[in-house]
Amino acid sequence: MTRRLSLFGATGSVGQSTLDLVRRDGESWQVAALTANSDVAELARLAREFRPDIAVIADETRYADLADALAGTGIEVAAGADALVAASRQPADLVMAAIVGCAGLAPTMAALEAGTPVALANKEALVSAGELMTAASRASGAAILPVDSEHNAIFQCLAGGRIDQVRRIILTASGGPFRTMSAADMARVTPAQAVAHPNWSMGAKISVDSATMMNKGLELIEAHHLFPVGLDRIEILVHPQSVIHSLVEYIDCSTLAQLGSPDMRIPIASALAWPDRMATPCAPLDLATIARLDFEAPDETRFPATALCRAAIAEGGARPAQLNAANEVAVAAFLAGRISFPAIVDTVNRVLDAAAPAAPTGLQDIFSVDASSRAAAQQFVEQFEHA
Repeated sequence: MTRRLSLFGATGSVGQSTLDLVRRDGESWQVAALTANSDVAELARLAREFRPDIAVIADETRYADLADALAGTGIEVAAGADALVAASRQPADLVMAAIVGCAGLAPTMAALEAGTPVALANKEALVSAGELMTAASRASGAAILPVDSEHNAIFQCLAGGRIDQVRRIILTASGGPFRTMSAADMARVTPAQAVAHPNWSMGAKISVDSATMMNKGLELIEAHHLFPVGLDRIEILVHPQSVIHSLVEYIDCSTLAQLGSPDMRIPIASALAWPDRMATPCAPLDLATIARLDFEAPDETRFPATALCRAAIAEGGARPAQLNAANEVAVAAFLAGRISFPAIVDTVNRVLDAAAPAAPTGLQDIFSVDASSRAAAQQFVEQFEHA
């Protein structure tokens, strides 16, 4: 049976991995929509290959370029934030939400409200608006299928189990490229070093988040919304080999773990095929060659981001949205060479200390908090630049 897939964030790493799987199993899929932020050339190339009903470029100034690139194909072309939301509401069997950052929130919410299951690779949307998104999922009956390797692992370990029988959820973390580096040395690291993840091939933003351990803190917030066992029952464990992607411990002290090669196509395939499974071209796990699996507690002195995230979700309200917005600004500033690596988390901390907005009640409140937090983060970035 052919299924309709709408892919938001087609030109990013998750989008490309998704399309690689679709390409290999083309008879099972019809692409309904493809979107990208600003890469017209790649979006047009993918649209010509996969023939979606509509191609959307988020950058409104690139509409004419995309229209020219797809002239004569019969593919509808649109641009802008409203067009992304409209595309997410059109009929589909699954929406792959892979837009990086809070920009993916509105189309993801629209898909859930329309009753379309969402394969969620955009953790920032759930971090900023987790309560709103899970409420929309419950109201429409649309499933949220986690694509992050850690949350997908938990999802798989919970198959056949009950959430009320879970004692602990353990999120594993590689520790990133600076796991053994001193705080003094981390003050001098470059963007090139930060994006060189030891195990995973990811985009620049998520690679920096992994290096600061902010990514694991955001995943803790995400897990709190996806798997409501209580914040005190969600833990982080550093596992440098990235073979065990997460674990679930049940009340009988049985612990289930999901293992696999560090290839995002595995959790993507899990979400695409759910509740079934599909073949992938990924390398099978060879435990004899790996030989050993190591674990250690996270060091929240050198990597304070995880503690910052835990405190933000414990307080709730607007705190996670503030944290996410400030982190996006700070990471962009670091990648641009404007601030040091430690200043990323420092910027986030200062934004959280500077204001305490009221708890959001709708998407517009989230967007307002996001905008004000970004503005505050920019101010602190400028202070770091001129210090």
